[in-house]
Amino acid sequence: MPEAVYVDSGAWIALVSRRDRWHREADRLLREGIKRRIALLTSNLVLGEVQRHVLRRMGIEAACRALDRIPRIEQVSVEFTTRDHHDRAMEWLRRFRDQDFTYVDATSFAVMEARGIRRVIGFDHHFQIAGFEGWRPAR
Repeated sequence: MPEAVYVDSGAWIALVSRRDRWHREADRLLREGIKRRIALLTSNLVLGEVQRHVLRRMGIEAACRALDRIPRIEQVSVEFTTRDHHDRAMEWLRRFRDQDFTYVDATSFAVMEARGIRRVIGFDHHFQIAGFEGWRPAR
């Protein structure tokens, strides 16, 4: 099975916004993933977070462009969440009730778990707390 990495909303938001403090790193990591032919997985709920953020910060056109372009990036697949993902996400939220995980975080954990993915391109600490690791290939 080819290597796969999950892409969280923070990476997509940083990629879209050149002024984001993580823009260069997001661009580097995603380009490196494409160069290495790594399967890049994200979810429809992550895309919802991206759209909301870009809509508020950059406007309607930028939000529409982001939603249109992300799924068209080479090697990107969008996983549409299911009832099973929801049920497992609720287990994640109960298990880590002392953490401020969002529902989207927890569904991302569920998708990653179901797909056997351990690594993520993202910039918040929630994935590491949940036991996943950031994907940071050497420069």
